[in-house]
Amino acid sequence: MSGKKCIAMILAGGQGSRLGVLTLSSAKPVVPFGGKYRIIDFSLSNCTNSGIDTVGVLTQYQPHELNTYIGSGQPWDLDRYRGGIYILPPYLKANAGEWYRGTANAIYQNIGFIEEFDPEDVLILSGDHIYIMDYREMLEVHREKNADATIAIITVPWDEASRFGIMSISEEGRITSFSEKPKKPTSNLASMGVYIFNWKVLKEYLERDEKTKGSSNDFGKNIIPMMLKDEARLYAHTFKSYWKDVGTIESLWQANMDMLGDPPELDLTRRSARIYSRNPIKPPHFTAAGAEIYDSLITEGSVIFGTVKNCVISDSVQIGRGSVVTDSVLFPHVIVGDNCRIHKTMIGRNTVIEDDCMINAPDIGDREETTSFVSEYCSGGVTLIGGNLTIGKNAAICPNSMVDANV
Repeated sequence: MSGKKCIAMILAGGQGSRLGVLTLSSAKPVVPFGGKYRIIDFSLSNCTNSGIDTVGVLTQYQPHELNTYIGSGQPWDLDRYRGGIYILPPYLKANAGEWYRGTANAIYQNIGFIEEFDPEDVLILSGDHIYIMDYREMLEVHREKNADATIAIITVPWDEASRFGIMSISEEGRITSFSEKPKKPTSNLASMGVYIFNWKVLKEYLERDEKTKGSSNDFGKNIIPMMLKDEARLYAHTFKSYWKDVGTIESLWQANMDMLGDPPELDLTRRSARIYSRNPIKPPHFTAAGAEIYDSLITEGSVIFGTVKNCVISDSVQIGRGSVVTDSVLFPHVIVGDNCRIHKTMIGRNTVIEDDCMINAPDIGDREETTSFVSEYCSGGVTLIGGNLTIGKNAAICPNSMVDANV
């Protein structure tokens, strides 16, 4: 049986600790997004829309919800006889078993899986980025250049460049230098964490890296610099559409806000590039007499009695009479009581906000002190309320707060 032209491997095992309470019991790729999606829907849908029908999902941290959500892959048309979707956790081998030690080691541990399909190229993706991309265009560039590896790049603001893998390229698009999260970046061309490798070449470098003492077993820190040192053929593919790494509370909130506006920065209405997801069947949302909704996304199954402005409301959310919710993201099954004021807040699944609460409302003012905990997790004035909590009546919660216990 002939091999596949290209298969995809999605790195979905990271803890996502910067998302705080949202990832205490589930992996970052399965965090809700945009009212009716999960973050990993974007990578999976991009594969489907690009004609890639064999996808390995590498899981590790808190995998149960992610495994359950993906299931057979049917929502993304990945329930195939030859190919389809595969969940790939670390496993016990004959001699030993170990966790994935880095992005490169995760692929190394699945060399046997990849070899089953004998692909010409392997597409390696992160499961925690929000973007719409047709990988076929990148594959064309990769094959036209006869590249050993092709990296998708995007231009980022200079003040954010130190957060990314940064590279310089020649006029023909060949990568001439690469630095992972440099303190003093010399370029603002950033890696998107989307790689295409010639499989035979990548396999050699994975095996070399595994034998290198002290290696971090990471693509950005080890594999790509090693290939550059050997003068391998590394090329860049420039991406000019929407892309966001939603690794922080503020960036996740902002990506949700980017779906609002006219026109929205992140437009998910294009039928040619649909994002698929596994959604429960719900009745239409209900807007009561006297309720007001402005510039918001309201998902089916929601019941609105109050005022909602510039918000993303997920399925089965209830907002009580006299309550005003602005610039906020409410995950599924959130209940907001009567006469609440909620501003610039993300609220986790199944949380109940009882009557007369004020969360990040202008009346409260700012916190007097900013602790190291707050600066690590919460910034930009966003407040995060975890899932499965109850916020009791008359509670007042300030900006830049993260709540992970009943109040």
